[in-house]
Amino acid sequence: MMDYFDRYKMNFYPLKSRMSKVDIVTSSINPDSKPETISKEVEQRIKTIAGEIKEAKANNRSVMLTFGAHTIKNGLGEVLSTMAEEGWITHLATNGAGVIHDWEFAYQGLSSEDVRDNAREGKFGTWEETGLFINLALMDGAYRGLGYGESVGSLISMEGIEVPTEEELMSIETPLWKRAAAADYLELIQAERIKPGRLDVKHPFSKYSIQARAFENKTPFTSHPMFGHDIIYTHRANRGAAVGRCAERDFLSFVDSVSRLEGGVYLSIGSAVMSPMIFEKSISMARNTAVQEDREIRDCSIHVVDLQEETWDWNEGEPPMDNPAYYLRFMKTFNRMGCRIDYTAIDNRDFLLHLYQELKKGKS
Repeated sequence: MMDYFDRYKMNFYPLKSRMSKVDIVTSSINPDSKPETISKEVEQRIKTIAGEIKEAKANNRSVMLTFGAHTIKNGLGEVLSTMAEEGWITHLATNGAGVIHDWEFAYQGLSSEDVRDNAREGKFGTWEETGLFINLALMDGAYRGLGYGESVGSLISMEGIEVPTEEELMSIETPLWKRAAAADYLELIQAERIKPGRLDVKHPFSKYSIQARAFENKTPFTSHPMFGHDIIYTHRANRGAAVGRCAERDFLSFVDSVSRLEGGVYLSIGSAVMSPMIFEKSISMARNTAVQEDREIRDCSIHVVDLQEETWDWNEGEPPMDNPAYYLRFMKTFNRMGCRIDYTAIDNRDFLLHLYQELKKGKS
């Protein structure tokens, strides 16, 4: 058998003691603020994308927006929340780090630590509140049948968790998934000595949280984590079963939205790994059942936004090996999915601001 590291031997530190690099109050971007000037070519492309979104909205088709954690760190939570609340976006998806930054902003208004310095001191990711409350939210959500993003969104929106009694957890017989989740929950609250009843967790900056606003607006907000990639895995309260239950629900919610992507739009903003990897499986699954119903999922647009320079028109197929674009692995993945595709090299702040303000023109 392998040996296993014991996280209960670790020291964890108050989140407020950490030097954080981003203040959401000063970095948050107002959806109506003036964006930077962009090229005519990119401006025209954004107008085209806005037109596609308006048409998809009119036809009740999916408009999905997946994004990396830097979108949250760049202060775009309010922009994305507003787009979803106004009906322009039907599904939001991010990775585990995006969830953490959004939660820390809601909880204390600050996020983003100095990885270099803290890793050298054995402190990187060892923050008590982040680890305890997010992991507890996932455990509670796993028990209640919620997804990953939904669980954390609920924690922020409800400003706490209603912890069940040990008697309630021990009484669960069926369904079996809930019985298993109850056993995990019971083990955690005993290990952490968490009392049943209302556990208040104030979030004074919740207005900046895209997870909370999506939860309140009933917009699907899904998270697609990879085990060990995020700082919540350092914490003693982390339980893989809870992560798995919540993440599985989010993946299936994502596939459900992809199944309605015919005539829809898929936006991938600064997510070079998570977005293409889950999309390729999701669209294959959705097509698997669509074929049985004599339906197609091919009339959809994929728009990818990142910072790498544009060197290739992806409508021409895959680039040759001597072109730098050949090594944009995520673009090759998207290009093989059988949908219309383009790539735009632009700061995500400029792209999303221009897109939102274009959508507001002649609202439909």
